[in-house]
Amino acid sequence: MWIDSHCHVTADEFAQDRREVLDRAEADGVSTFIGIGSGYGVSRNRLAVELAEVDSRVFATVGVHPHEAKELDDAGRSDIETLLSHPRVVGVGECGLDYHYMNSERDVQRKVFAWQVALAREKNLPVSLHVRGDEPNAFAETLDIWRQEGGGEVDGVLHCYTGNLEFARRALDERLEISFSGILTFKRDRGLRDVARGLPLDRLMVETDAPLLSPEGHRGQRNEPARVVVVGTVLAKVHGVAVEEVAATTSRNARRLFRMPEDAA
Repeated sequence: MWIDSHCHVTADEFAQDRREVLDRAEADGVSTFIGIGSGYGVSRNRLAVELAEVDSRVFATVGVHPHEAKELDDAGRSDIETLLSHPRVVGVGECGLDYHYMNSERDVQRKVFAWQVALAREKNLPVSLHVRGDEPNAFAETLDIWRQEGGGEVDGVLHCYTGNLEFARRALDERLEISFSGILTFKRDRGLRDVARGLPLDRLMVETDAPLLSPEGHRGQRNEPARVVVVGTVLAKVHGVAVEEVAATTSRNARRLFRMPEDAA
C-alpha cells in the first residue's frame, strides 16, 4: 500500500468528485493521504482539517504557502495556531520560499516561513517544505532559516524536490527527508532521476501534489492521488528494486515523519 505524502485534495478541482477520487486511489493501492491545507488561501486550511475529520484515510497539515505569505494577518496566525492542535493535523505546511513566481515579497516570505518553523518547533510537529527558485538563493536561504528557527529539533520533508544532489544530501543532515512528485517521471526530468538514485531509499517519500504535476502519460490532465503509484514505479526503476519495496519503504518513511499509526498504509 502507498501513502501520498503531499496532495491538495480540498482543492476546487476535486469539488465535484472528491470521494470518488479518494476511492479510486484506494482501489489502486493508495490507502493514506496527507491533505495539505495551504496553497489555496490561508482561510482554506480549515477545509483540510474538516476533510480529515470525516475521512479516516486523510490526515491534514496546516500552514501558509509562500505565495500566500502576504495574506497572513493576526487572525490567520491565530487560526493556524488553533488548527495545529487538532488531533487530525500531523504537520505544518506547506511553507517555505518561492523565488520563481514571487507572489509575495522575499522579506515577507522569509518572515512567514521563519514563524512557521518556530511554531513547528513549539508544537513538536514536522514541516512540509516548499522551495523553488531560478537561482540558488531560495534553497540556501530555506536551509539557513530551517537551521536558525528549528535549532536541530524539527523534522521535515522537502516536498516535490527539484534541487541537486549536493543540496539534498545537506538537507538529509538537517533532519529533512526528500519527496519526489510526478516531475520524476517526465521524459525531460532535468537530471532528477540521477538525484533520486544518489539518495538512500529510507529517506525518501512519494507524492502527487494533486491536482498539479500529473506524471508522464497523464500530463495536461488533472492529477489524482492514485498516480502516486506511477511516481513510485519510476523510483523503483531508478533504485533497481521491486515496486513493492518502494511502496513499503516510502510509506514507512511517511508514517515515521508524520507520526501516523501503523495502520496508515
